[in-house]
Amino acid sequence: MGSWFDSITSWLFKYSPRAFARGEFVTAPVLPTLLLLAVGALLVLLIVAVHARLRTLRPGDRVVLGALRTAAVLLVIGCLFRPGLVIASAVPQRNVLAVLYDDSRSMRIRDTDDSSRLHAVRHTFSDTGALLSTLGERFAVRRFRFAGAAAPVRGVQELDGRGTRSDLAQAMNDIREDLAGMPLAGVVLVSDGADNGSAALDDALLALRAQRVPVYTVGVGRERFERDVAVERVQAPRRTLAGASSLVEADVRLRGTGREGVQLTVEADGRVVATETLRAPARGDLVTARLRVPPLPAGVHRLAIRARPLADEIVTENNEWQTSLEVRRGPDRVLYLEGEPRPEFAFIRRAVAADSAVEVVGLMRSAERKFLRLGVRDSLELISGFPATREELYKYRALVLGSVEAAFFSTEQLRMLSDFVSVRGGSLLVLGGRASLSEGGFAGTPVADVLPLTLARGEPNAEGAAINVRVGPTRAGDVHPALQLGTTLAASKQKWDSLPTLTMVNQLGALRAGATLLLSGRTDDGRSDVPILAWQRYGRGMSAVFGVQDSWLWKMDVSVAVEDRTHETFWRQMLRWLVDDVPAPFEIAATPSRVAPGEPVVLRAQVNTPLFDEVNDATVTATLTHPDGRTETVPLEWALRDDGNYTARFTPRDTGRFTITAEAVRSRDSVQRAEASLLVDDRGADVAQAELRAPLLRRIAEETGGKYYPIADAARIADDAVYTNAGVTVREARDLWDMPAVFLLLGLLLAAEWGYRRWRGLA
Repeated sequence: MGSWFDSITSWLFKYSPRAFARGEFVTAPVLPTLLLLAVGALLVLLIVAVHARLRTLRPGDRVVLGALRTAAVLLVIGCLFRPGLVIASAVPQRNVLAVLYDDSRSMRIRDTDDSSRLHAVRHTFSDTGALLSTLGERFAVRRFRFAGAAAPVRGVQELDGRGTRSDLAQAMNDIREDLAGMPLAGVVLVSDGADNGSAALDDALLALRAQRVPVYTVGVGRERFERDVAVERVQAPRRTLAGASSLVEADVRLRGTGREGVQLTVEADGRVVATETLRAPARGDLVTARLRVPPLPAGVHRLAIRARPLADEIVTENNEWQTSLEVRRGPDRVLYLEGEPRPEFAFIRRAVAADSAVEVVGLMRSAERKFLRLGVRDSLELISGFPATREELYKYRALVLGSVEAAFFSTEQLRMLSDFVSVRGGSLLVLGGRASLSEGGFAGTPVADVLPLTLARGEPNAEGAAINVRVGPTRAGDVHPALQLGTTLAASKQKWDSLPTLTMVNQLGALRAGATLLLSGRTDDGRSDVPILAWQRYGRGMSAVFGVQDSWLWKMDVSVAVEDRTHETFWRQMLRWLVDDVPAPFEIAATPSRVAPGEPVVLRAQVNTPLFDEVNDATVTATLTHPDGRTETVPLEWALRDDGNYTARFTPRDTGRFTITAEAVRSRDSVQRAEASLLVDDRGADVAQAELRAPLLRRIAEETGGKYYPIADAARIADDAVYTNAGVTVREARDLWDMPAVFLLLGLLLAAEWGYRRWRGLA
């Protein structure tokens, strides 16, 4: 339909719609403009006068005939203005046209006339086909394949559809960089639009638009499957501490299933660890499932989230999602400071005492300059109270501040608390209490800037009156891993509803922009929006405020059963959440963490001193242990644009799990080590969104000045791509007055006038 329409419009208006879209309208009148306007006005007045004197005609006839004659005269006058179109077009064989083929595994889906998408691409873009032959006559064609990074290919016969990603942004960035310095007239992107890469698409489009390089997108596949089950998105932790359960959240599309139940399972290393039966919702077709994975042994585990296929499902490759989960032993150390003896201190430490992965070091002020130290490793740890140096403070991964006033800290220690979050990347949790937050004088200190709630100066609650508050999770808190108090979401919500009320003595401020509220409170006077637990990212780390002062009531209230372990579960999960993503001074990671054989991986290491200053003069090497036990050493080089960052590329050929052991050496006595893993897997297809994403491809084309084509209309690229402002171009002015449409319109006006006269018996 589109090809037929474009052919007709191109014949009527001499040029393709693409030429009009890219061209500039101009005029070159045969006579001076004022003279032509005067002649036109005189002729129109003459026509009006003549038809006004024809008293033998009825008024309606005079109006119709006069209008038709006037339109014909104005059309002729318009032609005398010699309208034209100034078009910039590519000079033949002086420009490069990049053709970029999607070679990810989603291209294997068989939804194009009983053949695969890859087969359709091979047929349309055949090396001996008409399209590439025409493009080759007009451009120097450079062909590339991509899944993650783009790589040159000799032709479509080299495509095999084995990539696990479709990183459109990375591919376009690679093309722009590889062809830098060449006259790039445009990019042809052939894909199903199943973009699941990590690069920023907006940045890639902005860079192409700045260079005026249009992207012509070609969509392959069906836009909608009538009957399909697809695991579209999975949110799972990348790493966790041993002994902790993990929450996996999956968005599953159920289309055409009716009331038929679909079983969703989570497997860890091939063993089913969680399962749930899903049914299509009353409205829409997307279901969000949340499954709890029980604690797994320390090590790296392969998680597979699978939805059972339907009997007649066309595409089953999108029924599975795989990822890796790293379980580390710990223990991670947390420093908990209290300014006064109170039950909260004892009950929090007791709640996590049996957790071998989290070690809470307690420091409680018992008198002026006297402290009770609990959980210290030696007699010198915290001997002088709260750490006075960053080196001592940065040994901990998280800090918990109880009811302790700002005046307890020196000015330098307050700066250290801020740097602990922003520079070290640690986590800071501030508890409610009569000497904390605004009541403790923290407003205006460096700590106040770190917190997710604003603090007011002075003593907003100077009377110290306790306010009863019933605590419950917000919508974000309902699904937060740290707040799951039951084996299911429903059980967790029921448990929250049954907890006794707590008290607060602090006037908590407003939520900062970018912060998230996880727990809110309802007071006796009817307020239901009191912020209780809020958190935000700050620099490298995070901060949180838990605004109540007596969570221990969840253990000791008379309404709580003796065997109830809600308080222990809450604090165990809270402290694990605080330490989960805290960085070490030296870390290495593989990006992406799961690839197919032959797909390149970027090894990226961040090297810091124990004080978390970036190190640019280290020698960093990574030893990769292959699945069969072989080892390979890869040197990493400092990325000049990013302090402390070292990178290298590695292309795995074997399937299985690779272990990465990195070592950073700065001097003879300064050696750091870190580990990571890489999963290389060619099973299934990474096609969470297997349907053709035409809107995304249209957006890419529109934002760069290109055009979108279904693959059936791809042949039109050859005519449209020549109209470009990029590369080596020539500007031409082409006449429009002699368009067939003009003569057809003039003929129609004259024929209409004659036909009207015949119809009215005036001829």
